[in-house]
Amino acid sequence: MRIAIPREPEGHALVAATPQTAALLIRLGHEVAIEEGAGARASFPDDAYLEQGASIVPESEVWNADVVLCVDAPSQERIASMHPGAILVSRLAPMRDPGLAERIAPTGITALAIDAVPRISRAQAMDVLSSQANVAGYRAVIEAASRFGRVFTGQVTAAGKMPPARVYVIGAGVAGLAAIGTANSMGARVHASDVRPEVGEQVESMGASFVPVPSLQEGSGDGYAKEMDADAAALARALYAEEAAKSDIVITTANIPGRRSPILLDEAAVAAMAPGSVIVDMAAANGGNCALTVPGEAITTGNGVTIIGYADLAERLPAQASQLYGRNLANLLALLTPDKDGRIDLDMNDEVIRGITVVAEGAIMWPPPPVQVCAAPAPARPEPTPEEIAAKAATERAERKRKKRLKTLGIATAVIALMALVLGTPAAATSHYIVLLLAVILGFYVISNVTPALHTPLMSVTNAISGIILIGAISQMGDPHPLVVAVSFAAIVLASVNIFGGFAITHRMLSMFRK
Repeated sequence: MRIAIPREPEGHALVAATPQTAALLIRLGHEVAIEEGAGARASFPDDAYLEQGASIVPESEVWNADVVLCVDAPSQERIASMHPGAILVSRLAPMRDPGLAERIAPTGITALAIDAVPRISRAQAMDVLSSQANVAGYRAVIEAASRFGRVFTGQVTAAGKMPPARVYVIGAGVAGLAAIGTANSMGARVHASDVRPEVGEQVESMGASFVPVPSLQEGSGDGYAKEMDADAAALARALYAEEAAKSDIVITTANIPGRRSPILLDEAAVAAMAPGSVIVDMAAANGGNCALTVPGEAITTGNGVTIIGYADLAERLPAQASQLYGRNLANLLALLTPDKDGRIDLDMNDEVIRGITVVAEGAIMWPPPPVQVCAAPAPARPEPTPEEIAAKAATERAERKRKKRLKTLGIATAVIALMALVLGTPAAATSHYIVLLLAVILGFYVISNVTPALHTPLMSVTNAISGIILIGAISQMGDPHPLVVAVSFAAIVLASVNIFGGFAITHRMLSMFRK
């Protein structure tokens, strides 16, 4: 099918496909057409798309394609210019626009809202909200740093000591965790709160201190925080105000899908902050978490607090944000093109496809049915009868006896073989066999009784022992007896495998504990 990527309206820097993601669409068997200059604002020139096999077309040829991939919802005129049966994929925000489906349905197209991907494991690669929130969280810290009058990291210089900045993040979702990681890497002391107590470990793993919210709010099953009742919200706001007054930078990230963003910092909380402090309201697009936020602008209050209400934080890193958004779309098209033959299959039995379908060829499909995130429990197994229990016990006893006989037979055979070997060798070599036997016994008990946490140090010890074997075997390679040479060669090979393999395994195990 022919996939077209239009140029976004003025004021928007993102593009729905980068040269790299356009190549992924072509590998699925599709033909990709890019509007002239569509990627220029994100630093992707037309020549880069041509090198990947895409074509550059004028605006008039974009909206008659079979599939149109956009960043944000196009105008109603653009949608009306698409032919019936065409597919539009975009951030349509159907939860914030109740009349969207009714406006699109008369055109006869199929509209897929990529920002409505259900929060399930198999859909994570298509989750544009998470990918863009990750970029926005990073950019929020950069915007705060550009407005903050001091450095983030603490320093001790000849001119005096500089304390680190204190950053407080409200909300530990994708955006919040990205902001925490960025601020921590810049040397700030980071604190964070969330109404979901289970995210405390995630916050601490990013290097921040978790400040629990004094409420009974529990985590949400769909990955989003839920709106609190009035009493719990009052307790939470008191905590936010207290922590904000002690902080240099506050970043708020609380968003509730389809609802206005809750107010977390009121006028009194802002007034209690020190002059020069910065608030970055990442929920400004939905009204803001701060009562004084002006969406789309950065203002300074009477007491010298800067409040940043930019709604396009991700778009301020257009190349990275476009790459992630384009990859999300490419992953969706891979799901829609299972045979990689350029034919799209809209399988409404697939919970991901059904969950993002707003309109299907003129039929209104929004809202979708709820996603079943929990599997049905397995049917209970019937209780065994007394006869079955007795038969199973008898079988287990017989198996234990069989293993015990085999073990006894093996030990007896080993002892007889060892005695025969000792009796058939010179008396001078008897002591060597005794040392070998004691070493085998000691090694068995050491390995079997050591905790698995010490297996890596033990591997290093076995490498050292193998090194001794390797040296001894090399020293015997010049022996005139061919049997000694053959045994020495075998010992060299086995010891070398043990040494190099042991070091390789140890290296892989230790790398798991490195960041």
